Amino acid sequence: MACLALILFILIVTSVYASAEGKSRLLEDDPKEPWHIIADEIHYDDNANKYIAKGNVTITKQDKNLSADYVRFDQKNMKAFADGHVIMTVGQDILTGSSMEMDLNAETGTIYNGTIFLQENHFYIKGDKLKKVGKDSYTADKASITTRNLKITIEGYGFVKHAALWAKKIPVLYTPFLFFPAKLKRQSGLLAPQFGYSDRKGMEYIQPFYWAINRSSDATFYLDYMAHRGEKLGLEYRYVLDERSKGTLMYDFLNDKKVDDGSPGSSERWGYEDDNFLRPNSNRYWFRMKQDQALPFGFSSRLDIDIVSDQDYLLEFKDGLTGFKQTNAYFLKNFGRDLDDNDDPVRTNSLNLNRIWPAYSLNAELLWYDNVISRRWEETDTTLQRLPFIEFDGSKQRIFSSFFYFDLESEYTYFYREDGARGHRMDAHPRFYLPYRYKNYFTVEPSIGVQETVWHLDKDEYSPSDKKRFNRQIYDTKLDLFSEIYQIFNVKGKSIEKIRHTIRPQIIWDYIPEKDQDRYPLFDDSDEIITQHQDEYSLFDGIDRIEKQNLVTYSITNTLTSRSKENREKKEEHILDKPNGHENHNPSNYVYNQFCRFKLEQSYDINKEKDDDPEPFSPIYAELELIPGRYFSIDADAEWSHYDNEFRSRNIELNLWDNRGDKLFVEYRYTTDSTESIYTDLLLKLSDRLSTYAEYERDIFNGQVIKYGLGFLYETQCWSLDIHLIKDESDYKYQLMINLFGIGNIGL
Repeated sequence: MACLALILFILIVTSVYASAEGKSRLLEDDPKEPWHIIADEIHYDDNANKYIAKGNVTITKQDKNLSADYVRFDQKNMKAFADGHVIMTVGQDILTGSSMEMDLNAETGTIYNGTIFLQENHFYIKGDKLKKVGKDSYTADKASITTRNLKITIEGYGFVKHAALWAKKIPVLYTPFLFFPAKLKRQSGLLAPQFGYSDRKGMEYIQPFYWAINRSSDATFYLDYMAHRGEKLGLEYRYVLDERSKGTLMYDFLNDKKVDDGSPGSSERWGYEDDNFLRPNSNRYWFRMKQDQALPFGFSSRLDIDIVSDQDYLLEFKDGLTGFKQTNAYFLKNFGRDLDDNDDPVRTNSLNLNRIWPAYSLNAELLWYDNVISRRWEETDTTLQRLPFIEFDGSKQRIFSSFFYFDLESEYTYFYREDGARGHRMDAHPRFYLPYRYKNYFTVEPSIGVQETVWHLDKDEYSPSDKKRFNRQIYDTKLDLFSEIYQIFNVKGKSIEKIRHTIRPQIIWDYIPEKDQDRYPLFDDSDEIITQHQDEYSLFDGIDRIEKQNLVTYSITNTLTSRSKENREKKEEHILDKPNGHENHNPSNYVYNQFCRFKLEQSYDINKEKDDDPEPFSPIYAELELIPGRYFSIDADAEWSHYDNEFRSRNIELNLWDNRGDKLFVEYRYTTDSTESIYTDLLLKLSDRLSTYAEYERDIFNGQVIKYGLGFLYETQCWSLDIHLIKDESDYKYQLMINLFGIGNIGL
């Protein structure tokens, strides 16, 4: 099948002819490395200084391999001619032709009736004559069924006549001529545009412009034209200094033609009902940034910024090149950190400094929660900030050479709010352990923790007394009793050698004494700091108020772990390399897969029993993780109440797939008197190239359809076409995307 002739410039950037990093070139020779020739007959002409090889000729050099029926090699002038079933491979790329001429000094040559296979992009490119006419210039005659002539100059531009994109025997796109850049280095210029249509935006066209600033930084500018909303401008700046030091900054601005000011029809057309707040502003923006920086002495820092103009912005612009989904996926991939959900009006901003030692860790952070609704609509903002939050922890470790162990959790926080109480809090919570293992039967581990908390208030008006400093001590105890029983089964299957079944019963007793804490400060999201009835307030964390506890939790966990025997062959090969055949007993030579985990757990609250609570037992909690590795996986959990004789919650995720590429994902979530929803997406392979997919999400509890969509995907080795219809709660969207592999996307 013929591909769009434009993709021939991939020939340059994938190093079949040339590479910016100096990778292998088909027509380029390194004189320092020798050629090795094998053939049925080899003759050497002393006068002409030529090698002539006939019959099953094979010439090799490093990762290059040339085979033909006949080869003539002029060593003096560094010219070669190959004829008859010519096949040349460079790495995984393959070139074939009826004959080939090469001038290794001039780096020129011609391949007749040639075909090139590019492994990186899986392209087949054909031409009557593929010529290298200069150091960085190429021409191709009849390079595809729909291409008459093609000329390419490296670090210059390519020119192609009569280029077409074909699906089977049907032409999809055609252009009589086309100029395109053939750059090995990053080059400033226009990128592929995207376009689309939706009810809320109208016709949309996005044009990116790329700026190659220098070797370590670049930027992209976006012009997003929306017929109903106006022009949205975007900027994305990126830099990379090394693996641990990099950053990305993004900013968008829109002077929106539409507002949600409460006028008739404005909320239905341009607003969202979830937050019950209007959006009368037309100036809209979104600034986000993530940065990683390596510092001296093993320290590192992280910066996360997320500031948005209004509570509806990320709901409105969740798709597209600068939308929430694209941004969130980029940050997660490149920084390992994502953003708050797009429907969350409180955005997290932080500056973090951290250092990790073998047994300790330091984490210092400035945390600012930008409450968009409070900032815009309320006269007072009582959002509680942590400026700073410093945490120093120690992992569980032996105390000198004794039988005792300890770990440590400690923190310091300064709580700040623009309106309301402010103050300092310091907390230290060391825990001491004395584990004891009785043979191979069971392990018992008693421990005791001592927690010391100190508060200091900034303002007297938030304390019912003149006291500004408070101190609290409290202890807690824990007893952990567990055992582990296992059995190994010899399966002797095709892919599995053995399966280990492990049963782990466990009983944990947690005890915290009752302590009157009403006189201590309580930092929460209200504008008060001292409470007489703590149940009236939601706690900000679990430190200001520590509830009494007398809880026994018992559980049993079953795990199934397989050992793959396919790596046994690798181990045996490794043994052959050992001197005298000595075996390296390294368990990492095998592949272990925990493909099933099933846990049952319940708690008994002794305090509830003493207080005559009718339900001292918690619901029975169960969770299942099943990943056998082929065709399906299940992740489920549920809570069963024996008092109500019904489920209080049940959640399940199911994945099904087959070797053909069909996929089904189903997610169901249920909580009594609260939520019940289902989400599913399906992909069906109608043929090797044509697929259809669909998604559906429904709020069963409220009887509403949240989202549904249907699409078709056509894929070839060179390009793909994606047509998709999406209907969510507030908008219809029609998407069409053409992806030219190795070049870019056109569509939205």
